[in-house]
Amino acid sequence: MATVELRFSALPEHVRTARLVAAAVARRSGVDEAVLDEVRLAVGEACTRAVGLHQSGGITAPVKVLLIEEEKQFSIEVGDEAPRSAPGDRAPGALGEEPDVETEEDEMGLAVISGLVDDVEVTAGEHGGQIRMTWPTTPPAAVLP
Repeated sequence: MATVELRFSALPEHVRTARLVAAAVARRSGVDEAVLDEVRLAVGEACTRAVGLHQSGGITAPVKVLLIEEEKQFSIEVGDEAPRSAPGDRAPGALGEEPDVETEEDEMGLAVISGLVDDVEVTAGEHGGQIRMTWPTTPPAAVLP
């Protein structure tokens, strides 16, 4: 199992770099060429979400991205250190209270990722959260002598 770890300051300008690295490693790992745009978009969305959570929470720790090559699959884990409850959990608001814009944006980002990736796992807790996205791989073609 090969793993590439990428850490970057929670700044929007670093999201593009994370997308490019993820696509390059996914291609090398055997992810189908037709799916690489989805990989780029999903990683961009997950990293943008993590950057936003860090910035809104005043967190200076870097965003962490793991690119994991396994035997028949390729996974990307985007982690943040923003403490929160599990996705979708909301404290009941007062009648007539405006919906939390940040919560709505967070849920929209997760919906986009779920639409791009078939195998997504989202975890969140008091020490931060993680989005794990997985794609199938095909073994490289054998090179004949």
